Amino acid sequence: MTNKNIIYYGFILSGLLLMVGCSSATNRQLINQGATITPATESSYKLQSVPPPLSKVPAAVYQFRDQTGQYKDKDNISSFSTAVTQGATPILMKALQDSNWFVMVEREGLQNLLTERKIIRSAKAGQKTKVAIKALKPARILLEGGITGYDTNIRTGGKGAEYFGLSASKRYREDHVTVHLRAIDIDSGQVLASVSTSKRLLSIEYRTGLFRYVKYKRLLALEAGYTTNEPSHICVADAIEKAVHDLIIEGALKGVWKFKDPEAMYSPVIKNYKAEKSELTVPLLKAAK
Repeated sequence: MTNKNIIYYGFILSGLLLMVGCSSATNRQLINQGATITPATESSYKLQSVPPPLSKVPAAVYQFRDQTGQYKDKDNISSFSTAVTQGATPILMKALQDSNWFVMVEREGLQNLLTERKIIRSAKAGQKTKVAIKALKPARILLEGGITGYDTNIRTGGKGAEYFGLSASKRYREDHVTVHLRAIDIDSGQVLASVSTSKRLLSIEYRTGLFRYVKYKRLLALEAGYTTNEPSHICVADAIEKAVHDLIIEGALKGVWKFKDPEAMYSPVIKNYKAEKSELTVPLLKAAK
């Protein structure tokens, strides 16, 4: 090997060592990083921009389940880990509270709540001065639905190039999660409003490498890359928050509830929702024809 080649591959080896060192430092930073507040999604900002209601609606959620039956896709492995989060009910409860449109009453843990109330009654039974426990607040609206779809490999692809042992590539995969949410009048059982939303989950992989014989029976192989995956629970939260946003507006358009300011019916939030809905409806009508 000539001196020129030695210097050339020496630079490559130095770059590889530097890359490994920087990667180790980055890993240490990630390990030492403490817990943080869950980042807000794009739909959470839209939800907070909805005009306030004339009066908050008492609402209840018993269970918002994963109805997909999907398990994580793993090659040649039988996996019983679900593809989407099983904690959609707390996510929906938080989205409904953050909207400032609903007064939420506890129903998912109702049995635990009733047990604690029984304990209070038994503790006060022997007291001379009896203090009555307040009755549980009833709900006017029942919110039902669930995660109804999780489709993998909706779109896959990539690009890459290789020349003289040097290679670089990019690959991506797109999944979709779908959420349905409906509001039901408890007095009549009538479905007042129903919406459906979907969110894309994107996974991207970048990879580069070097594969070359530096001399007889001496092979140099270098490889680096990283993968970015959107967290599935964040995407589910985004879809649920979007569903709450759309349900509020859909209910207002149908007269189920009202805005505090009647002029809010002409606000940009309503206009944007109508425009988005019409953009999705027109292609469907064309496909039906």
